[in-house]
Amino acid sequence: MFALAALVGLLALAAPVTRGAVHNVTVGGIGILKYDPASVNADPGDLVVFTFKQKNHTVTQSSLDSPCTPLEGGFDSGFVPVADDATDFPVAQFQVQDTNPVWVYCRQANHCQQGMVFAINPGDKLATFQSNAVGNNTDASSSNTTATATSSDNAGSATATQSVVTVTATVTIDGTTQTTTYGSYPGSAAPTSVASQEHVIMVGQDSTLTFSPSNISAQVGDTVTFRFAAKNHTATQSSFASPCSPLAETSTSGQVGFDSGFQPVIANSSDFPSFSVKINDTAPIWVYCKQTNPASHCAAGMVFSVNAIETGPNNFAAFQAKAKATGSGSNTGSSGTNAALRATGQTASVLVALFAALVGAMLL
Repeated sequence: MFALAALVGLLALAAPVTRGAVHNVTVGGIGILKYDPASVNADPGDLVVFTFKQKNHTVTQSSLDSPCTPLEGGFDSGFVPVADDATDFPVAQFQVQDTNPVWVYCRQANHCQQGMVFAINPGDKLATFQSNAVGNNTDASSSNTTATATSSDNAGSATATQSVVTVTATVTIDGTTQTTTYGSYPGSAAPTSVASQEHVIMVGQDSTLTFSPSNISAQVGDTVTFRFAAKNHTATQSSFASPCSPLAETSTSGQVGFDSGFQPVIANSSDFPSFSVKINDTAPIWVYCKQTNPASHCAAGMVFSVNAIETGPNNFAAFQAKAKATGSGSNTGSSGTNAALRATGQTASVLVALFAALVGAMLL
């Protein structure tokens, strides 16, 4: 009986962990300046899914005392424009880490001052938060500062405090514009007023595992266009710290990186698919190819950067070296699978031993 009880206990331990709840929140809509619902109560592990509807809104973290001001180090979806006739609505996700309150607002023009705020686990402070927003005296024009000016000011602060600042990039995919966030490292150059230009980056040209050129400087308003020339590659945003992992998986502040997805191109094709990113700030952007078949392209050095700070330690050469040092690169999923398989094998061995013991006990 003991062996049987132990066997049942191990099977219970092997059961999958229940996922957290999903809380759906609608952002805006035609003639609507609000989050619906205005708040949710969520447990650690729960997922809050923001669905962006018409016009152009953000999901930006703030604080109880300053509802209409971005929280330093907080998350920011960036502006997400949605056409009036749209039927396919973009989403942003936030995973709840603890039960502390999370305060959110829309930083478009004076939407916050008109009460467009939201909270996770507000307790009895929701009314106070809403009142603080409506009574906020910040000039509407300052709330409508472009991502460039806001990010540049923050970047200046970051130089003194050595912290990472959230800035935005606008992504155009098949004619649809989306906005994503990324980290600005201390020392980023301030934007300058120059004519906007398009930077064309060839991906996998001549069947090589390269972005060409691999490192560029771009100004606010410029467009970076990735043209996929051969095989099956991606242009996936990552971070300097984790070159071969998607930014969305490694960010601790809810940043959402861009990803072209796999772009297969047949041999000798002259029709090259493209993927474009519009630059809204001069902060560094780190990119890699997440292809791992038959081996990691990232670990082979297939990485790219925009506005890497060549005079500091976080330069392109260092980024590429970190990518090559990953060995298996972005193939962390395979590593995780192997670990899970090893764990399953160990559990199976234990279960076999317990079953043998149980049979032996029954034969006694």
